[in-house]
Amino acid sequence: MPTRDQIIAFDDSPPPPGADPWVEPAVSEPIEIREHDPAWASCADEVGRQLRNALGGRALQVAHIGPTAVPGLPAKPLLDLDLTVADPDREQEWLPQLVAAGFRLTIREPWWYGHRMVALRAPAANVHVFGPDSPEPLRHLVFRDHLRRHDADRRLYGQVKRDAAAHANAAQELVMQYNARKEQVLRAVYARAFAAAGLLDDA
Repeated sequence: MPTRDQIIAFDDSPPPPGADPWVEPAVSEPIEIREHDPAWASCADEVGRQLRNALGGRALQVAHIGPTAVPGLPAKPLLDLDLTVADPDREQEWLPQLVAAGFRLTIREPWWYGHRMVALRAPAANVHVFGPDSPEPLRHLVFRDHLRRHDADRRLYGQVKRDAAAHANAAQELVMQYNARKEQVLRAVYARAFAAAGLLDDA
């Protein structure tokens, strides 16, 4: 279980020299932001079932996170889920089963909380794989639930997403640049989410 300090501290350190997280090359494509679709929840449930069917007990936790998990929040039509396994570095214990179920490995960055990402084409989904000691899945849940409860931050983040997508599309940028354009507001909303969750009481 991650500590409070680990949950509220972001690891922004760059990859080790010469390391490349991309298993599949990143491509420049238009970033589409849609109004929230209530069907996204059931689609995420289906992806969760596929993960659990493939991994059985090795799927320690599966959670629908990200913008598609927040009713009323505009989002890319791409589901995000967190999958917790015992040890992401032991890929032989979980990755072959996911590949057999139709997922493909797109990102491998063991230096950042052991993170891997696998993607599914239909429904379109990115599944972020972490270990039980990683603070990221809990951080994602705190953020998701804060946006579900707080209209002002949900509206603010939705507008930032639209603006960032418009700028990124105009400049033909990759999704990394789109994410960077959201970063300042994203961190401010995270700080309010941490405070609302009681994680900053001693700050």
